[in-house]
Amino acid sequence: MPQRIPLRRRRRTKVIATLGPSSSSPEVIERLFRAGADVFRLNFSHGNHETHAANIATIRALEKKTGRPIGILADVQGPKLRVGQFGGGRVQLQTGQSFRLDLSPVPGDARRVRLPHPEIIQAAQIGTTLLLDDGKLRLRVTRAREDHLETEVVVGGALSDRKGVNVPDVVLPIPALTAKDRADLDFVLEQGVEYIGLSFVQRPEDVAEAKEIARGRAWIMAKLEKPQAVENLDAILALTDCVMVARGDLGVECPAEDVPLIQKRIVRAARAHGLPVVVATQMLESMISAPSPTRAEASDVATAVFDGADAVMLSAETAAGSFPFEAVNMMDRILFRVEQDPGWRALTDAARPDPEATASGAIAAAARQVAHTIGAEAIATFTSTGSTTLRVARERPSAPILGLTSEIDTCRRMAVVWGVHPLITAVPHSMTDMVSRATRAAQSEGFAKLGDEVVVTAGVPFGSPGTTNALRVAIVGGPAGTKEA
Repeated sequence: MPQRIPLRRRRRTKVIATLGPSSSSPEVIERLFRAGADVFRLNFSHGNHETHAANIATIRALEKKTGRPIGILADVQGPKLRVGQFGGGRVQLQTGQSFRLDLSPVPGDARRVRLPHPEIIQAAQIGTTLLLDDGKLRLRVTRAREDHLETEVVVGGALSDRKGVNVPDVVLPIPALTAKDRADLDFVLEQGVEYIGLSFVQRPEDVAEAKEIARGRAWIMAKLEKPQAVENLDAILALTDCVMVARGDLGVECPAEDVPLIQKRIVRAARAHGLPVVVATQMLESMISAPSPTRAEASDVATAVFDGADAVMLSAETAAGSFPFEAVNMMDRILFRVEQDPGWRALTDAARPDPEATASGAIAAAARQVAHTIGAEAIATFTSTGSTTLRVARERPSAPILGLTSEIDTCRRMAVVWGVHPLITAVPHSMTDMVSRATRAAQSEGFAKLGDEVVVTAGVPFGSPGTTNALRVAIVGGPAGTKEA
């Protein structure tokens, strides 16, 4: 196994770790970062602004201490659809019985309960399926009225207060952002986080609403967790900045046998669009209470790597589990091992989408090909918004990618992008200066040594966003700009 250079990742796929009660101290956060966490997730379904602000301050202090950019994902809660309360706190529903969902605030019993979401009652039709308590119970609508639904219990079981409701069959007239989410967005945008996790996405309009609020201050990460989002996949990808395969609710609302195929479809489509894609939920679930994962969980993580995900995410494993460090360390080990397998590289190359039919896309594809042909030690990308680096990452080159930028926000955002080692540098003032900065960075960061070749790509004029139109091959320690492609 090759020696690890401190704070330089030995693998290309990134790791997101969720912070929570098990990982809220500066010591634990630093330990998780050094173990392999590239991005930290703040879950706004839990905690308060004071707690999240303290974690953000800790991450920024750690970033300053280590000299390495760290991404922060603020995952807003989204609408939470739940039934009301029962007189005894709990009832038993029998398969085949009738059960009413209505708007009455009276505590429920075995015959009815409040459904405090008139939007569901308005959208439901005869035959609509309602899933309760993460899909453990299943109801089918037999009669729809303005103020209530009559249902048949298809799969019965125990039902207690405030259990969740999923409606997989219809698009609900409910916005993705609640009043709480909007207040949380105001807070995190002031704090300067890199990504906003957008829950309950059903339509591209949900993404457009969030992007209008963010105004470029953070990347919107659309969480694809509903069948309606999968149906509108291309339109959503055309608007969002990155995506998450949120397999929790997706696994409730879709048949279990469909979820692996949906994951592959989303990852493949996101790659074609050149968008970072995260695979999340229950990746190493058993490590909440055990120091090692099941073999099935290790295989699940490996599958995400073979699919081509930019990042994989740990949720309760690091937020509330007993072994947060071990979970990140295990994730790092699995990713590294998979990426050493010749079959992984063969699959990655075979799954490469066609180059974008633009000059920028052609340059990015050429950078990968040139680096492969000459055996370059790295591809250095100069970018102001991240677009040049994203184009090269889309090609999944065998050479490491240096993401060079003068913008700290862009540098942090690249922490989630496949294969990218982000660095802050001044804007080059000439092509010679660009090549010089690229080769020095490749050498100082341990990617190349004297005499090695580095492929350099950028948009010219420098600092002009949205263009990738220059390609150079340079020798570390040699005269700048000695080769041109």
